[in-house]
Parts: sequence; C-alpha cells; structure tokens
Amino acid sequence: MAEADGAEDRKPTSDEAHSAFTPPPGMEPGATEEDQPTSEFAVPPGAEPQTPEPERSAFATPSVYSAQHSPPAYTPGQGFPVARMKESPWQDRMRTMLRMPVDVRPVPELVQKQSEAGPAVGRVLDLTLRIGELLLAGGEGAEDVEAAMFAVARSYGLDRCEPTVTFTMLSITHQPSLVDDPVSAARTVRRRGTDYNRLAAVFRLVDDISAHEIDVSLEEAYRRLAEIRRNRHPYPGWMLTASAGLLAGAASTLVGGGVLVFFAAAIGAVLGDRLAWLCAGRGLPEFYQFVVAAMPPAAIGVALNLTPIDVRGSAVITGGLFALLPGRALVAAVQDGLTGYYITASARLLEVMYLFIGIIMGVLVVLYLGLQLGPSPRPEEVLAIHQRPLVQIAASMVLVFTFAILLQQERSTVWIVTLNGGVAWVTFGALHYAGGIPPVPSTAVAAGLVGLFGQLFSRYRFASALPYVTAAIGPLLPGSATYYGLLLIAENRLNEGLGSLTNAAAIALAIAIGVNLGSEASRLFMRIPGAASAAKRRAAKRTRGF
Repeated sequence: MAEADGAEDRKPTSDEAHSAFTPPPGMEPGATEEDQPTSEFAVPPGAEPQTPEPERSAFATPSVYSAQHSPPAYTPGQGFPVARMKESPWQDRMRTMLRMPVDVRPVPELVQKQSEAGPAVGRVLDLTLRIGELLLAGGEGAEDVEAAMFAVARSYGLDRCEPTVTFTMLSITHQPSLVDDPVSAARTVRRRGTDYNRLAAVFRLVDDISAHEIDVSLEEAYRRLAEIRRNRHPYPGWMLTASAGLLAGAASTLVGGGVLVFFAAAIGAVLGDRLAWLCAGRGLPEFYQFVVAAMPPAAIGVALNLTPIDVRGSAVITGGLFALLPGRALVAAVQDGLTGYYITASARLLEVMYLFIGIIMGVLVVLYLGLQLGPSPRPEEVLAIHQRPLVQIAASMVLVFTFAILLQQERSTVWIVTLNGGVAWVTFGALHYAGGIPPVPSTAVAAGLVGLFGQLFSRYRFASALPYVTAAIGPLLPGSATYYGLLLIAENRLNEGLGSLTNAAAIALAIAIGVNLGSEASRLFMRIPGAASAAKRRAAKRTRGF
C-alpha cells in the first residue's frame, strides 16, 4: 500500500494540473524585479541617454536653432533632383524648382559671394522685385517673371523664397527656417511699356547672376539695373512712326492692295500714331488712344470708296487694323492662363478686350458716317483676297520687320524674327490657300511653328522668347475678319457681323494657343534638370492631380 502511494506520487501530472505560465524544469526564474511587468516604451539596458532631458511642459517654448546650425534634412532614398545643370538655361532650372513643393526643393548652391554675416536679405529682396518689375512691365509671362525672381534670390543664398506675380503686383517672401520670422516685400507695377531691348538686357543680367563662372556683387547688380532703366531706345521716334506706316502698308498689300493702297494705308497709320502720341501726352487713358488711332485709316479708306477711282479702300482700313490689334497682350494672356496663372490671365484678357473695343468704336464711328454719305462698300469683297504668293511673302516679311522695330527689339534679333514670320506666312498660305484648310487650324499650325522656332532661338541665346515670337505673328492677325465684322455691324447686319467678330476672336486664340503649344513642344523632348527623361517633367500647375 505504501508502494502504491509512492508510485502515485511519482506519476507526472497532466497539463491541466499546473499553470500555463509555470517555468518548465531547468529554467530558473530570474530576479524578482524582472518578474514585474515593464512598459514596451522603456529604454533597453545599455541605451540610456547621455544627458537626460528634464521634464518640460507641453506648452513650454521649444528650443530653437539658427539656420546656419540647423540639423541635416531628411533625404529620401531616391534622392532629390539635381538643380544645377550647366547645359540647361536658368529659365528651365528655376521653372522646374518652382513646380516642386517647397519641402522637396534642393538646397541652393551658392552662386554669388556673400559676407560672413550671411546674405543681406533686404537688399536681395529689393533687387529681386526691381528685376521682376522690369520683366512684368515689358510684357513677360508671369511664370517667367517668377522664375527670374527665384533665380536671383537663390543665387544670393536665400532659400525658402516664394515669389508671387499678378497683373500689377509682385511680392516675395523669405523664411530662413521653420522657427524664424518670415520677411516679405512687395512692389507695384505702375506703368507698362514695350521695349524688348530692355527686356533682353534684364535677361542677360539674370543669366550673369545665376552663372557660377561670373561674379556679380549686389552693388554691381544694382549698377547694371540702373543703366538698364535709363538706357535709350535703340530707334529714334521718327523711325517708329515710319515703321507704323510701313507696317500698315505691308498689311494692306498682304490682303490684296496695290501701290496706291499701300501709300494710303501708310499715311493713315502715321496720322493715327501721331494722334495717339498727342493723346498720351495729354494724359488720356490707353483706351481713348486706340479709339483715336483707329480713325485716320478708316477715314482714308472710306474716302477712297467714295471716289470714282477703282481702288480697294477696305484694304486701307484692314492695314490700319493690323497695326493696332493687341496681339502681344493676347499671347501673354493666353500663356498665363495655360500655365495656371488665372488671375493674371483674366486681367490681361480684360485689357485686350478694352483695347479691342476701343478699335471697334473708332472704326465704327467712321464707317457709320461714311455709309450716310455714300453707297455701301460691298463687304463681300473684303474677304476676296487675290493670291499673289511672292508679293504676299515679301509683304509679310516687311510687316514683321517693321513690327520688330516698333517693339524696340535689338538689331541682332530683327532679322531672325523676320525670317520666322516669313516661314509662318508660307506655312499658313500653303495650308489655307493651297490646301483648302480652314483659317483657324491653319493659323494654329503656323503659330505653333512660330512658338517652336522662337523657343529654340531663345534657348540658343539664353534669352527671352518674346523678341523671337511676338513680331512673327503679325501676318497671322485677323485684320480682315475684324474689319468685315465691323462693316456688317455698321450696315445693321448684326448677326453676321458678330459671327465674323467671333471668327476673328477664334483666329486670335488659335494664334496664342499655337504659340504656347509650340513653345511647350520645344521643351517636351529636351533634357530638363531634375528628371531622367521628359516623361518626368512636372506640369505647370495641377488642379486635378494628373
């Protein structure tokens, strides 16, 4: 019986007889303090901090550091895009970084020397705004103005800069670090004028400032900017007036006029230009200047229609319209809209609308008076243009040449833009007259070539594309469709007249969109900074996440 009891004592117990947390045989429990539960956030042994921080309130002021002693920023595994590429223009480099979020932009490489105390923030921001003011006043697009301001600020060592451009206001904000107070400055554009010679000089200054090989101090940049501001125009006043007359004469020849029409259109444009200058000297707004400038060519055209001489008076009025249509402002407005600057684009389109209405009022008043004095000038013959390829090509190139002089372009760019405009007119004539394609798509294709070649020329010379593009679109402007619509409205054929004016607006938009599309096509397949291929090129401003 005793043996049986001993055997039962030695029989192993089942799993249910003891706790699941009982250590198995051979595993001795550790120290008493290790049996106590610990937090999973406790610091493991050997990893205690060297100098434990004292406990602080969550509402206490955090410790700060200066921008010079800031800790290294986080860099993702794929790395940041490289901003420095000597083979690409500064416009492309800055445009690429402007389209990046602020927190992923690369740290700027210091281009210009600065003192040991750091960059003079106030002077750099002032210089940046003055350069942006000259570019915006000269008609440059909002994105290119922001790119220039961004390039100047980064070249002088200012990181975390955000330039903003609207139609008449420029501002820039600089924040040294996340804990320092931001510094902001703004400037208003009071006057705007067309001077592409000054525009090219500002682009050269920005190019020198952003170049690693050229040392441009702040004092030198201010001196060069002052010289650009007070520089004399490359052409005297009498040459500008003569160019306006030659432009109108060449445009009248382009739409079928003869020698008499050429001189009549030239005289009308010269009188309109002088009257507009007189109104400007008296302080009248630009709207009234366009009203007055449109009257002399229209009056001469109506007078020729009242004479027994067999002459196309309508070509005189059409030539005067070519000299006044605001093609430059329209291209800039559409470019701003397509790149996402909708406020600036809306303001520029409103400006174009006011100027266009001024031209319409000036011509309509004269046409209405002419219809009271004589018979109708037969509106259908306005669009009946005789095809004279060689004469029209020569006239288109003269038109572009004189338009470039009116825009105050550098002499070295006048011949290039003249050739570009001749190619545009040949393309339009081949598509529309020989190929029978409607005028709107023909104009868009020709304007696309203008934008493509203009962008290539500007990239080759590291300059603005406007001097190579604006004058070249002169032969494509819808002068005939505009005059045809105004004449129909003067004859009380309102529906047909509005239809013709709508067609003129469609042609004008085709010019602007074609120029922008050609410019973008030149960048689409070219190497850009920060991307291994053109497929990674960032959109201008995405609103739907594509």
